[in-house]
Amino acid sequence: MHRRRRGSRGRLPIQPRISEHPKADRLVPDPVSSETPIFIDKAELEALRLVDLVGMYQEKAGRIMGISRGTIWRLLVSARKKLVQSIYEARPLVIGHPSQANNDY
Repeated sequence: MHRRRRGSRGRLPIQPRISEHPKADRLVPDPVSSETPIFIDKAELEALRLVDLVGMYQEKAGRIMGISRGTIWRLLVSARKKLVQSIYEARPLVIGHPSQANNDY
């Protein structure tokens, strides 16, 4: 994952530590809609795993990932939205950055 700014100024973002990588790299609904896939970042997935699957508090998950609790909260909001959107719109959910994904879903 590359460090990128969202503008031309400011510091580079801190890269979260990801302790466990998922076994799958995409989830494909049946039937698949013809719309473009939804991409979920590995950091978003790790925050979702730690808080919702493991049951950690956001503060502890932030310490483990090396980021603030506020950043964990933003990652969770984004990940949950993408997950629900993928289910309701029957769009493939691809784990990782769009430039790293191959499109054979």
